[in-house]
Order: sequence, then structure tokens, then C-alpha cells
Amino acid sequence: MSMRTLPARLHSFRAFRLFVVMVIAALAISPVLAAAQKQLSKRFPAGKSVRLVIRNISGKVTVESWDRSEVKVSATIESPSATVVPKQVSDGVLVDVMGDNRGRGDVGNVNFRIQVPANFSVDIATINGDITINNIRSKAVRAHITADGDIELIGIVSPNVFAQNMTGNIFFDGEVSRGGSYQFQAGKGDISIRIPANSSFDLSASAPDKRLALGQFWNSGFRTLGEGKKFSKTVVEVNDG
Repeated sequence: MSMRTLPARLHSFRAFRLFVVMVIAALAISPVLAAAQKQLSKRFPAGKSVRLVIRNISGKVTVESWDRSEVKVSATIESPSATVVPKQVSDGVLVDVMGDNRGRGDVGNVNFRIQVPANFSVDIATINGDITINNIRSKAVRAHITADGDIELIGIVSPNVFAQNMTGNIFFDGEVSRGGSYQFQAGKGDISIRIPANSSFDLSASAPDKRLALGQFWNSGFRTLGEGKKFSKTVVEVNDG
């Protein structure tokens, strides 16, 4: 063996040994992290309940309908110090992570998957994290993110829909009702709306820092203000999608 190649081989062996140690450490830490997480699952009879209210701090919230007359709350709780206590109240189910952990500091992410009857009104608020609401046909659907996160409202049939975030995209796929109220507000992000081709609605839209693009919705009934950053409220008939 050449003495010139010996230091290089020793260096390679040391690098390999360091890599093995790092892999072993990662494998050792993974079960610890998994053990630190808590799983929660709780069911409530729907009865005459008609409303779901979630007040989260951080984490993804997914709400979807199912064909059972009950509410199922499933959650993955990142921090063992976090308290999550779903409650049945007079008109529905309440999960108030904000209230239950007031004064505790950082309690990490709490990720929810909640299944409800399709006629439940849904009111979801969080500071950070995505909100997804699927296949709800009820009086009201509300999704509010104080800071960062995307909002997806899919298969929604409701006369009152509100979605707002500070940073992130908003996507709505559903039906609009005559006389209904639909408000979508994104501080930094795109708003995408998919509705049936024969929908009629009043539209009032504005953007603080960029032009608005309406694609096939644009017609001669629109009036623009503020160099294309605002559209006046105008009745629009959509006939071709």
C-alpha cells in the first residue's frame, strides 16, 4: 500500500464512520419524537347540533363531511404540554386550543381531522396552518388564518362563505346562492374561485399591490378603478364558465 494514499483512505473511513453515527442517532431520535406526540380521538352524537367551532394556534385543520350522525375529532398533538379538550356545547362541538392553553407559551402544532354531518355550519380559525373544508352543505362556512396558511373550500354549498388569510392562497370550489354572501380576502396570495357556469352574482374585488385578473369572467359590465387594482360592484351573469 502506498503511504501517499493512506491519509486519504483514513479520511474516507472517518467520514463514513461519522455518517453511520449520524444515521444511528437519527433512528434513535425518531421514536422519541413519535412518543412525544399525543394522539386524540373523540366522538360526539350529532343530535340537534348544527355547528363546529375550532380555535387553533398552529397546525393543519381538515374538516370533511360523512354520512354518520356524529362528530369525530381526531388530532395529532406535537407538544406533550399542550391541552386539547373537545367539548359538546348547546349548538354543536367546540375545540378551543387557544383558550385551553392561554398563558402556556408555545404549545407546538396541533393537526386536526374532523368529520361532521354535511349540514354542519363550520367556523375554523387558526394563527398558522392550512385549513381545508370538504363537502359541506350548510348555512355558513368560515375559515380565518391570522398569519400564514392556505385555505381550500371544496364542494361547498352555503349562502354564507367567508375566507381570510394574511399570507397564502385561497381556493373555493362550490355553488353560489342568490342573495348569498361570499367574501374572500388574501393579504399576499392568489384567490381562485370555481363555480357553475350558470351562476349569477355581485362582485366587489380589490388588490392592494397588484392588478386583478378575471380571465373569462371579464366583460363590458365591469368598471375598473385605481389602475386596475379595484373593480366596482357590478352584477355579472356567467354563461360560459
